[in-house]
Amino acid sequence: MKSRSLKLREAHKVGGSAAFCSILWDHKAEHFVTSSSSDPSISVHDGLSTSTLPPTILRHHQDGVTSLALSNDSTLLASGSIDHCVKLYKFPSGEFQTNITRFTLPIRVLAFNGSGSLLAAAGDDEGIKLINTFDGSIVRVLKGHKGPVTGLDFHPNGELLASIDTTGTVLCWELQNGIVSFTLKGVAPDTGFNTSIVNIPRWSPDGRTLAVPGLRNDVVMYDRFTGEKLFALRGDHLEAICYLTWAPNGKYIATSGLDKQVLLWDVDKKQDIDRHKFEERICCMSWKPNGNALSVIDAKGRYGVWESLVPSSMLSPTVGVPDIVPKKRNEILDFDDEVEEEIYRASESLDDAMGDSDDGESHHTSRKRLRKKTLIDEDVDDAYEELNDGSSLPSASEYRKKSHRGHREKQGARSGAFKGISASTKYKMQSSFQPGATPPEPGKRTFLCYNMLGCITTIEHEGNSRIETDFHDTGRGPRVSSMIDIYGFTMASINETGCVFANPCKGEKNMSVLMYRPFRSWASNSEWTMRFEGEEVKVVANGSGWVAAVTSLNLLRVFSEGGLQKHILSLDGPVVTAVGCNDHLAVVTHVSDCLPSNEQVMEFRVFNISKMTQELKGRVALTPGSRLTWIGFSEEGSLSSYDSEGVLRVFTSQYGGSWIPVFSTSKEKKQEENYWVVGLNTSSLYCIACKYAEMFPQVTPKPILTILDLSLPLASSDLGAASLENELILKQLRLYETQRRVDDMALVGVDTTALEDEAFDLEVSQDKCILRLISSCCSSDSFARASELMELLTLEKSMRAAITLVTKLKLPFLAEKFSSILEERLLEEASEAAVTNPALNPNGEVVTRVESKVQNPPASIQTSENTEAVMKSSATKPSAPTLLKKSKVSEGLKLGKEQTKKDKSDDAKIKEIKKLNLKNPVNNVNKEDKGQKKEVNQGEARRSSNPFLKSTV
Repeated sequence: MKSRSLKLREAHKVGGSAAFCSILWDHKAEHFVTSSSSDPSISVHDGLSTSTLPPTILRHHQDGVTSLALSNDSTLLASGSIDHCVKLYKFPSGEFQTNITRFTLPIRVLAFNGSGSLLAAAGDDEGIKLINTFDGSIVRVLKGHKGPVTGLDFHPNGELLASIDTTGTVLCWELQNGIVSFTLKGVAPDTGFNTSIVNIPRWSPDGRTLAVPGLRNDVVMYDRFTGEKLFALRGDHLEAICYLTWAPNGKYIATSGLDKQVLLWDVDKKQDIDRHKFEERICCMSWKPNGNALSVIDAKGRYGVWESLVPSSMLSPTVGVPDIVPKKRNEILDFDDEVEEEIYRASESLDDAMGDSDDGESHHTSRKRLRKKTLIDEDVDDAYEELNDGSSLPSASEYRKKSHRGHREKQGARSGAFKGISASTKYKMQSSFQPGATPPEPGKRTFLCYNMLGCITTIEHEGNSRIETDFHDTGRGPRVSSMIDIYGFTMASINETGCVFANPCKGEKNMSVLMYRPFRSWASNSEWTMRFEGEEVKVVANGSGWVAAVTSLNLLRVFSEGGLQKHILSLDGPVVTAVGCNDHLAVVTHVSDCLPSNEQVMEFRVFNISKMTQELKGRVALTPGSRLTWIGFSEEGSLSSYDSEGVLRVFTSQYGGSWIPVFSTSKEKKQEENYWVVGLNTSSLYCIACKYAEMFPQVTPKPILTILDLSLPLASSDLGAASLENELILKQLRLYETQRRVDDMALVGVDTTALEDEAFDLEVSQDKCILRLISSCCSSDSFARASELMELLTLEKSMRAAITLVTKLKLPFLAEKFSSILEERLLEEASEAAVTNPALNPNGEVVTRVESKVQNPPASIQTSENTEAVMKSSATKPSAPTLLKKSKVSEGLKLGKEQTKKDKSDDAKIKEIKKLNLKNPVNNVNKEDKGQKKEVNQGEARRSSNPFLKSTV
């Protein structure tokens, strides 16, 4: 570690005992603010010339200042004090505005939400007050902590609030309904009555994790949704951590401890990269928002700026800062009017007891005046609400009207508490959308459709729109001339044979129109249109010989390519989206209104248009609070979806029908990008990368397709082989999809030789991955896990390679365990063959097992080298089950050699059986027909041992 020398300067005078001091930067790094619990004044320093200009002093409190908070735009400054008052100032001028609230006991912590419309305040009193900064009203009081609250932090999107008390208990609040999302009891140190030490939670800048000081002098990271422990940062802190702060981009975190050390951590690597030892404990820190610097202040009121703390060879802390838009102020519900009036009267009586503010203006008078002004301005907020896509809640004025009506209707049953959650959290359902379309922009070209085949774009020109169709592979698709659009189409779908367009209703006279345009046709004038009276098209799709449209009457209309109206089906709810692929049509509809947690409830149905059957039906899996942004079929025909939280899922029929998350943007390194999904195959995701602030790509210049590897959101395993585990799960899924296709083709009598070869190659590839995982398990002494992996191997050759591997690693007990697993597998296969074909075992005796001997080689080499050596050496040792399955193995996979002579094959089988000391060797194994029957039995056994169930799509 590089030693550093940081000189601290005095900002506040502290007496004999230590005090809790605060320091904050504004969002432009032009000013920083300091305070101390032993000093009633607040100092506003010039961040550009700290050494020349004296700080601006704010003196409005009567006792020490225990907490500071700045709004995100740095226009408001809030301060809390031992004198029980929370004061609000204009910033950076420091002009006093109002005493926004009072407590009966000292205040410990303050926090603004992202929009600056809500201020959370807490301390030794029971409860956390949420205060509307526009009118000073109390929006909600959160009660649940058993001790003084020392830390508060709003989630970046403003929907959650994390709080922690002196007992080390963390509560995560959902602000829409005031309930606790999850509770973490006693996860942080118990600070007792020491007011100079605080527990503090901090959300990561991307809002995915919550950092909390741990009980082992570490920082523990918890999941945003479940509260589960993700990992911990444990280094050289000798005593408990008393403060922590994230870098602006979330790549680094700084911690200060009671051991007077400040450590800088690389979060991804989970290790400290630098540290500094101070004379006194550092009780507060703040990252410079636009620079590689950290401001600190110690318990004696001395501050300093630690410059260039992140080495120049590493990513700057200001690169890749997440841009999360916080919720608006009227998306947080108020109390009922009567409950609010009770709080108001209680606060008013408290103000009378404590007197007016120090500037001569009473607190409650200011609140009344501000509240009247806010009620007048509510109509403006209502108009803004209607522009949102259903994610916001009713405005405050509407809510007050509803609460008054409910009070009159339920006068005798009033309980004096909150309104029911179902009445107070009314979200709108997601609007319908066309996959691969972008929102229209005046004067700009937009996508009507974009998929793996091509795209359709439109731009308004001289009152009409001009539509152009392009294929990604210009040599594959036909050349399609541009088209003048007189209808104003807003949605489209394209496949190899043609494209379909539709537009919504434009007034009473202009009906919704559906148009189909084939690319090739033997007949002239093959283009056709349909008009809908009293309904409008919401989504379109097309496939092999059919065109579909879903309308506002919840009707699914299916047409032939020539325009014949074939089917009309009634759907169960309003349509969300639809997509077609060959014979299959997938339609997503709403099941019910949104849940109180703003979760969409959707259902999907997959139809086979040519067979007139419904092949799949189920619920759409979404990340909590997210929306569906894309749906489509993979290149292999699997239904897939992508939500606004960046999670890609593929539907399979395992466990009765389930969605498997095969990709998550949280696992990608470039979190400053949004991914606009285009399509996927078994191993890759095809998308367009957009800058974080943009959700959709631009048409010009032509967007570049990005290919990302599928990566499951796996937990952080102690094995340290996440990539291998990810590869194994994907290979297992792909293998079962291939075997499912083999079975489907075999049922209809289609030749499956090519697919069987592909399935065998996949088994070989899967076994190679398992062998590498076994090597990793041996390196980390995870022998039980290695034994489980041994049982997953499908080929006998691979199992013998695993035995050779652990033998070379000098693990005789594990080699013996592996040998017993192999013997049981061979005996099981021999027994099944004897039962299936009694001619192979005329005496009807059961084959018994005898132990095989494994010899340890004298030399041992590195694990990775062992794995490669064993895999290569195993390629020269053909085994009986492998030869019974096939006569040759792919040379590219290098796990077997071609066996061309029948006599050599028979000799190898006989020697193998003798080596195992079987009582009843199998007779006539050299007969071709019996060998083929045994091959089929082995294939069925391998399928039954695979943990993945078959998919129906």
